[in-house]
Amino acid sequence: MKLIQRISNSILVKPTTLVFFVSIFAVIGPIVTVSAGFWDAISHLQQDLEFFWSIQHIVVYTGISMTVCAAIIGCILLFRKLTRRSLKTGIKLVIIGSVIQLISGFGDSLSHDLFGIDGLVSWSHQPLELGLVLASLGGVLILKNREHTKLKVFLPFSIVTFLFFTTWLIFNLFLIFGHTIQCIPIHQIFLSGCSIL
Repeated sequence: MKLIQRISNSILVKPTTLVFFVSIFAVIGPIVTVSAGFWDAISHLQQDLEFFWSIQHIVVYTGISMTVCAAIIGCILLFRKLTRRSLKTGIKLVIIGSVIQLISGFGDSLSHDLFGIDGLVSWSHQPLELGLVLASLGGVLILKNREHTKLKVFLPFSIVTFLFFTTWLIFNLFLIFGHTIQCIPIHQIFLSGCSIL
C-alpha cells in the first residue's frame, strides 16, 4: 500500500497519463488473452503436448498481466480520488475482472495438474472469460468517459471486443447446458471438453 501511495503522490505521474495507460491496458490485455486462448485451442487440435507453462499459456498470462497493470494503475487513480462517476465504475470493473482472471488462472493451473488437457468448457475457463468480459466493459466505460480526447479512436474497437467477449462467454455457457451437442464430433475443438463435462 505504501508503494501505491508513493507512486500516486509522485509529481511525474499525471492523472491523464494514468487514465491513458488504464484504458490501453484494459482494452489490449483481454485481446492478447483471447488471441492466445485461440492459439492454445489450435494447439489442442494439433494434439501438441499439453502443459500449463506452454508458450500459449504464457501469452495468455501476458494479456492478463496487462489487465492487472490496468487494475493497479486504476487503484492509484481511485486512491488519489481523481475519478468521476463513469470512470470510477470502469476502473472498478477492470479491477474485479483482473482479480477474477488471476483466480481463474490459478484454478486453470490446478486443473491442468489434476486432469491434464482440458476442453473449451471447464470450471476454470468460464470464470476467466467472465473476467475478460468485465475488464473489457471497464475499458469501454473508461474510454467512453474520455471520448473527447485522443483516446476516442479506441472506443469503437473496445466496444466490438466487449461484444465479442460477451458473445463468446454466452456461447460457452450454452455448451455447458447443451453438452450432448458438444460431444457430437461437429468440430474437433469441442471434443476435448467432453471428458471434463
